[in-house]
Amino acid sequence: MHHDDDDRPFIPLNIAVLTVSDTRTLDDDKSGDTLVKRLTEAGHQLADRAISKDDVDGIREIVKKWIAEDGIDVVISTGGTGFTGRDVTPEAIEPLFEKRMDGFSALFTQISYAKIGTSAIQSRATGGVANATYLFVLPGSPGACKDAWDGILKAQLDYRQKPCNFVEILPRLDEHMQRRKNRPMPGRKS
Repeated sequence: MHHDDDDRPFIPLNIAVLTVSDTRTLDDDKSGDTLVKRLTEAGHQLADRAISKDDVDGIREIVKKWIAEDGIDVVISTGGTGFTGRDVTPEAIEPLFEKRMDGFSALFTQISYAKIGTSAIQSRATGGVANATYLFVLPGSPGACKDAWDGILKAQLDYRQKPCNFVEILPRLDEHMQRRKNRPMPGRKS
């Protein structure tokens, strides 16, 4: 079980949100709105937000731009994780991973199974790291976004989370890279 360490300060992260849909706009993007609301209520900053059609190259272009920016710590996408011909988000983003986060997919499936039963098997939610940026690929429903945020991301993106969290290892994600070698802890001046 986890708990917060009250001696540690909260460190806000810069999080970008990408909705993948052929039909949504910013005016009716309920899944994206759900993520933005939750991340800002938790104290994080919305670094950027975009909507992309279900197109591998379009999705990848946006995500590559975001992971190249030093100011973005996390990218969360919603949509395009099913099995239909238009569901291509994992195909667009997974090739960018330097390291895959198999535990994220497994834990998301476990949380989903408790809510929607065997239908949880129809999601290809995934996570990984690219260019010292966390990437999370979520299904395109507000419920799935709530489940992923409330059940996994809220705690793991909180520096106070014990026994460990994603924030405390963020400065070390790029140890093998020279251009961001001395990256300071998010939210702190170097």
